[in-house]
Amino acid sequence: MTWGPWQILLVLAIILLLFGGKKLPELAHSLGKSLGEFKKGKEEGDKEQKKPAEPAEPKQIADPKPVTPEVVA
Repeated sequence: MTWGPWQILLVLAIILLLFGGKKLPELAHSLGKSLGEFKKGKEEGDKEQKKPAEPAEPKQIADPKPVTPEVVA
């Protein structure tokens, strides 16, 4: 479904009736801020995914017990 100019004008008129003229600039500003934060977070996530994985350090055992073979009868 494509949106024609009349459908867009109707949606904008409904939004104007619901929120009023004074509230629309505040809504647009907060929407723009939210989109900017979302974009910044997405870019940071993409950077972390592209970063090569660091090899895990081997775990050190404090007092290793010697392994003795058991005889099974």
